Amino acid sequence: MKYLFCVFTALISFIATAQNDISLEYYLPKNTTYNPNIPIPQSVLGYVPGKWHVSHDKLVNYMKTLAEASPRITIEDRGRTFEDRPILLLTITSKKNHQNLEQIRNQHLQLTENNSGSVNIDNLPAIVYQGFSIHGNEPSGSNAGLVAAYYLAAAQGPKIDELLNNVVILFDPSLNPDGLQRFAYWANTNKSKNISTDPQDREYSEVWPGARTNHYWFDMNRDWLPVQLPESRARIKTFHQWYPNILTDHHEMGSNSTFFFQPGIQSRTHPLTPKLNQELTKKIAHYHAKALDNIGSLYYTEENFDDFYYGKGSTFPDINGSIGILFEQASSRGHAQQTDNGVLTFPFTIRNQFTATLSTLEAAKSMRKELLEYKRSFYTNARKESVAKNAYIFGNEKDAASAYHLAEILKRHKIKLHELKQNTTIGGKSYKKGYSYVVPKNQRQSRLIKAIFEKRTKFQDSLFYDISAWTFPLAFNLDYTDKAALSNIGDEISNLTHRPSNTVNKSSYGYLMEWHEYYSPRALYQILAKGLRAKVGMKTFSLENNDYDYGTILIPVQNQKLNAQELHTFLKKIASDNHVDITGVSTGLTKGIDLGSSQFRALSLPRIGLFTGRGITSYDSGEVWHLMDQRYDIPITKLTTDNFARADLSRYTHLILPNNWGLNIDKEKSEKLKTWIRKGGTLIGYRNAAQFFKNMEFMKIEFTKPENDAKNISFEQRRDFFGAQVIGGAIFEAKTDRSHPINFGYKNNKVPLFRNTTLFVKPDKQSYNNPIQYTKNPLLSGYISKKNLDSLSGTVPFRHNNMGRGNIILFTDNTNFRAFWYGTNKLLMNAIFFSDEM
Repeated sequence: MKYLFCVFTALISFIATAQNDISLEYYLPKNTTYNPNIPIPQSVLGYVPGKWHVSHDKLVNYMKTLAEASPRITIEDRGRTFEDRPILLLTITSKKNHQNLEQIRNQHLQLTENNSGSVNIDNLPAIVYQGFSIHGNEPSGSNAGLVAAYYLAAAQGPKIDELLNNVVILFDPSLNPDGLQRFAYWANTNKSKNISTDPQDREYSEVWPGARTNHYWFDMNRDWLPVQLPESRARIKTFHQWYPNILTDHHEMGSNSTFFFQPGIQSRTHPLTPKLNQELTKKIAHYHAKALDNIGSLYYTEENFDDFYYGKGSTFPDINGSIGILFEQASSRGHAQQTDNGVLTFPFTIRNQFTATLSTLEAAKSMRKELLEYKRSFYTNARKESVAKNAYIFGNEKDAASAYHLAEILKRHKIKLHELKQNTTIGGKSYKKGYSYVVPKNQRQSRLIKAIFEKRTKFQDSLFYDISAWTFPLAFNLDYTDKAALSNIGDEISNLTHRPSNTVNKSSYGYLMEWHEYYSPRALYQILAKGLRAKVGMKTFSLENNDYDYGTILIPVQNQKLNAQELHTFLKKIASDNHVDITGVSTGLTKGIDLGSSQFRALSLPRIGLFTGRGITSYDSGEVWHLMDQRYDIPITKLTTDNFARADLSRYTHLILPNNWGLNIDKEKSEKLKTWIRKGGTLIGYRNAAQFFKNMEFMKIEFTKPENDAKNISFEQRRDFFGAQVIGGAIFEAKTDRSHPINFGYKNNKVPLFRNTTLFVKPDKQSYNNPIQYTKNPLLSGYISKKNLDSLSGTVPFRHNNMGRGNIILFTDNTNFRAFWYGTNKLLMNAIFFSDEM
């Protein structure tokens, strides 16, 4: 034992010494000279990369220093993160290419157009977009970016000259500045002088929520297609300015792994991706293999990962004429950690990422003409496929804002978009001018359009690394058709703007606002926060030639803190700011419930708490936080589960419990919650909260569970068999009772729901207690096993129970998925504003 202790101590001492003595030469290619006028990383950082984790501010300083010192580099600031950090891009190439950069860019764009055949590619440089550490706690990428940027700026000789003459590099040193900063703080503040390699050391176990995500805890590597976050919007703008030939995405994985590069599992590639894409990916892989062989690093390919969901950084390029490449490096999760492959040091992870960075550029240089021809053929073939003389129409005659936000995504992807020429009805659905948009199929981005709009239910493989469906008009709960005649096309939209709200006519009696528009909840909150009285209509009615649906909001003129003129001025601003229509009326006498009826229920200002912290899924809680804070401007308090026992719940009218794993709320804390509910509070739970509600007797729930007997399954097949029973993310149809407050604001009697759980809740015996229920054949798009589909049919994704004066509400599905599931955001808002009316 004493001998082993001595060996262990010596090993720790060796690791600490080796890491402190790390030199830049450890990373750099041999037999290369460097320009002494280019600052080395340690001259700015104060240390050699790998000794410490670089913070984003120091990364920025070094990139700016290189740009000032090197004629090979220009730098641009493309915007700000939620935490106001710069989103940088370096353009790295030869001095000659810099002088002709706009011409090179235009030629690349021309390769995607009808006249692509006129582009001479003999001397045209390839474009490579290299992005690092989109997950903040996968930092070897950005730290390797320090070394790579130095090498590209300072290396001298024929080899680097040939590379930079033939390749333009769009260099994104940190795809997630906020997350990278958060992780650097954690790893550096927990580093010992004598580095502990014990995986149980605090250094290797981040506190909740970890630094994988951005400010609002989003996984930004799922946002390349939805483009809802500022970091994504900056890089997607760059992507469409260039359409790079290769895009690399540098990640990390479990510490006991080695190094992965694409291609991934071929049977899981999206069918819209051309086969040649994967062939070129495999050809590029040989360059990675050779480079990693030279430094003795283990690696693997064509396993685990796939190219199906187009919202990931390594897959999004594949539907845009580019080659996307995922790199996954085993993570040291700090500075050095014991693993199955020996002690994994942070510098070793950096060296692998740096090596793959250079092998990618070598491949781009050597395969330049092949890659350029592929881009040209991708768009030429896409146009040949898209000969259809029709178009998509999408919209919602009651909700212009939701349609606008889908149109906004399409515009970000350079998809041609048109106004609807005139009101029309197709397939029983009404499309209204100003509330609908037309997308011609025959255009450059035809394959991307298909990927955005298609419903797919048949698959070659039953396993998915990510979601299997993302049909955008369903996500936005919009009516749409793919069979619209081109005669419906109006003017092309160059500058997309929100539909202006109607002028609010002045009233001395009252104002009405329907609940259909996406921003109605924000408008209502602002009205209530002003101290004004507002009511919700529980039934439909007609007044002054207008029909008003369930959930219409009434703002009386009398008994308000504002006089009639002030109220009118205030509501005009509310209508304009929130893109909603507010109508002044002259009488309370209607066809249906009169405005003084008890069927108009008084509303109160919600005060909302959100459970966060240990046991809570950070993605889900971040989505709620973002929705309230960024979309609806509703203040929300983030309560931590560890401090729940001391929390004063009387401050809140509503508490939201997101999906959770191993929730730290015992029976005593549950009783505290129940007492608060009985006094009038509303508890809203999501997904696994169903188990908590059942176990702690908040709600009687019966689950349906499919039988998944693994008969005739070999040991080798067992993982795939059980993996195929997972609902990784698909879209299902539910029927709705529109008279129930949970469905206020929905004009159709069916709604598409996103689901990624196997929680199947049996319906209540009373039909009116099942206001949302899956249909008999609910699958709209995506993969689900036959047994799970049978179990899902007829179950309910929503439950409501009273407890004393309060409410308990359950959603088994995520209504706020990845910030682009606009279509069901209002279900949560209904649960907040109308819980007492249920």
